[in-house]
Amino acid sequence: MARSLVDLLTMHASHQPDRTAYRFLVTGDCGGEIQDISYGRLAGRARAVAAWLQERGLTGSRAMLLYPPGLEFITGYLGCLSAGVVAVPGVPPQGRAQNHRALTRMRRLIADADAKVILGGREVIAALTGMAEQLPELADLTCVATEDIPDEQAAYWREPELTADSVAFLQYTSGSTSAPKGVVVTHGNLLDNERVITERMGHTPDTIEEYGRELIVSWLPMYHDMGLIGPVLNTLYLGVTATLFSPLHFLQRPDRWLEAVSRYRPHTSGGPNFAYELCLKHATPERVDELDLTSWKVAFNGAEPVRPATLRRFTDTFAPAGFRREAFYPCYGLAESTVMVTGGRVDTPPTLLAAADTGPHAGEADAAAVGCGRPGPGVTLVIADPERHEELPEGEVGEIWVAGASVAKGYWRNTLATRETFRATLAGRAGRFLRTGDLGFVREGELFVTGRLKDLIVIDGRNHYPQDLELSAEMAHPALRPGCTAAFSVDGGDGGVEGEQVVLVAEAAPEAAGEAEKITDLIRSAIGEAHGVPVRDVVLVHPGTIPKTSSGKIQRHASRAAHLGGTLAVLATR
Repeated sequence: MARSLVDLLTMHASHQPDRTAYRFLVTGDCGGEIQDISYGRLAGRARAVAAWLQERGLTGSRAMLLYPPGLEFITGYLGCLSAGVVAVPGVPPQGRAQNHRALTRMRRLIADADAKVILGGREVIAALTGMAEQLPELADLTCVATEDIPDEQAAYWREPELTADSVAFLQYTSGSTSAPKGVVVTHGNLLDNERVITERMGHTPDTIEEYGRELIVSWLPMYHDMGLIGPVLNTLYLGVTATLFSPLHFLQRPDRWLEAVSRYRPHTSGGPNFAYELCLKHATPERVDELDLTSWKVAFNGAEPVRPATLRRFTDTFAPAGFRREAFYPCYGLAESTVMVTGGRVDTPPTLLAAADTGPHAGEADAAAVGCGRPGPGVTLVIADPERHEELPEGEVGEIWVAGASVAKGYWRNTLATRETFRATLAGRAGRFLRTGDLGFVREGELFVTGRLKDLIVIDGRNHYPQDLELSAEMAHPALRPGCTAAFSVDGGDGGVEGEQVVLVAEAAPEAAGEAEKITDLIRSAIGEAHGVPVRDVVLVHPGTIPKTSSGKIQRHASRAAHLGGTLAVLATR
């Protein structure tokens, strides 16, 4: 029985050395340059990187991974696992606009993880050498471009002594409500969550053979849990083939995603809700006619609120290309539980609850809540009162608590946060639970996620979920960018004497400035009618202004701080 993904890589390299593990579309286009790597080659490169690390006595230490999208990240990551080195995936600085934010985060991660080495692509390592002034920490670090480690180094690899409790990597959280924290993910966590993903998404031996082992297409960032543990590592877990390309190429031309699905005909591919909205925004009848989406069985949708209107419009638009409503697969997960917690049933349409049935969603503009499926095998999920630590009955909204072998060990070198988040106890139940910080309810065994505990907006004693307000705003006018709106509350007067009031910040196309008064009036009206909430300020900002996490989630606390600090790139405010 495999003790780790390293064992599985060794097995696949022995049994099917010539099988393509990953192909990478260098330009994002199916007809462009393609790089691929077989299981035999992948094992050899991982062992070469591992031997290099072992020779320098780095086993047990942390290695920061700074790669552009591509296959080299995978060999670097697996090289760490094969050496018993703790991998720390990060985002390399890229472009002037992102440099400051990326550098700040990188410095924080290097310090928090106490990284001893940086592994990266040649261009990244070359760029780092010119950043001595901005990154004085580099003086104490070894930096290497893993492409420059020779294949012959693999001969010196020594198999590490790994157990289920051995730390595989640190997944730094997105930081949607707080500063990023390093989640300690063990080899046992990884194997268990791959088992959950495999079962929930129907990656059975029969399915694998039916698809000729061509199972997955993904543009999701590999440094993030959703893109890494889902598409990349489930491919390795099963010994199948995945087609990958850069998230930047997807954002530049969203139809590249659907073209790759049409060309490689995978069983599984997905992303956050905004990705489906981007595809809709760029869809034309001519492009739809060129696609064949009949093979797509699991179109997973997670990491942010799943919008019923998106599911409906995407199905209607791409049905002529063979996309089926049953393919949509809402799911729920978080880094603290490795990634996946719940998922739907394959070949079963998503569960939609009408607004009248959802209680906490009464009056929601989209008129339905979307079920995120059921817990995977071996996963325990309960809805708890966050104050009393008591389990709530079916249908009541509370905090989502999770237990099982996929739940990580805790936060890296943060005992207090680990105790608060990973060591919760529930009245009448044995064992410890992970407090997710997410709100939801269960109906007939299925989870419905309603929002974040810390993002709740309380107006006149009533709870409002910012996601609901944001959706109402985005639907008010086509100039507003989907998935690029932040709702939060501010003090209504000195010391909050007048109570909390809502502020709505929305990204809009620059040409919308001429219609600012009309757009802001429509937003106020939409939120007022749907939620009975007055809006203090509506702020239209330039595209790319609203702070987001590395996975694309809105950072409402950071948006609030930017609004109060006057640092937003404002188009208009009213």
